[in-house]
Amino acid sequence: MSFSTDVKEELITHTGKARHCQLAGLAVIFRMECILEKDPQSQELSLFMQTDNVFSVRKCFTILKKAFNIDTDILETEREIHVNGRYYKKVDLDSGILKTILMALKEIDGDGTLRVPNGVVSPLLLRSQCCKRAFLRDLFICSGSISDPTKSYHMEFVCDNEDQAHQLLDVLEDFSIKGRMIHRKKYCVVYLKEGEEIVDLLNIMEAHVGLMNLENLRILKDMRNSVNRRVNCETANIAKTATAASRQLDDIMYIEQHYGIAKLSEGLRAIAEARLEHPEATLSELGGYLSPPVGKSGVNHRLRKLSELADKLRG
Repeated sequence: MSFSTDVKEELITHTGKARHCQLAGLAVIFRMECILEKDPQSQELSLFMQTDNVFSVRKCFTILKKAFNIDTDILETEREIHVNGRYYKKVDLDSGILKTILMALKEIDGDGTLRVPNGVVSPLLLRSQCCKRAFLRDLFICSGSISDPTKSYHMEFVCDNEDQAHQLLDVLEDFSIKGRMIHRKKYCVVYLKEGEEIVDLLNIMEAHVGLMNLENLRILKDMRNSVNRRVNCETANIAKTATAASRQLDDIMYIEQHYGIAKLSEGLRAIAEARLEHPEATLSELGGYLSPPVGKSGVNHRLRKLSELADKLRG
């Protein structure tokens, strides 16, 4: 399974204990996954739900049972309806019970008037922090996803419209998380790119197993990156040292052929002979071969003098 699937599997087991939290979560599912149809003759409402997201279906029926003590199911034999490229199936709910649920979710007024279907959950259901947690949790179940943390850090929510996206951004802001929004075809996508923000949001949604798995992957990834940086740095230093040593050997050999090492001062002659005997040694190691030993800066100074002499001889 993907990391997103694992997180959703964990989140469907978390349902707020308080009824107001359950209603906040159910309102999200109704807004994201359901549509209402009114019979033109009886004026009775029917609820239809998308069934391709098994997580939201399971969570919806779990909340209906806990908040309203209702056992229901999808009516597979009933007709489907097709809206905006999505297929919905009828939920087995009595119209009177459905009206009670919709009133609790602030979707209809006492006289049965429906709210404007803009995908936004009633702010009256999001007055408490615990309800906002439930909102985020069940919104992720409906429309969220997380990329494989071993490859990149990316978490997003696909919203149907800007009103829905801005409500999500406001709720995230209440938890000091700065989301970003982009338009993708006909949808608005709210996303997070920082690993730390994703960890914080998983904690807020109470996906603690997913959080620990992500943290473990982050630690492993950081360790690998650190090792790679160190290896790259050491490789670069080795290459630099080898290039410098090769250049120094060329200079010394040129001096031997066109001037003579024996004519050099004692200090320069000693470092030239040490370099010829130890072509792969570092500056510090070369200094240790001299008697008395010379520090790294002293060795570098002498080699630079040899290089200047070789350049002068070359004209």
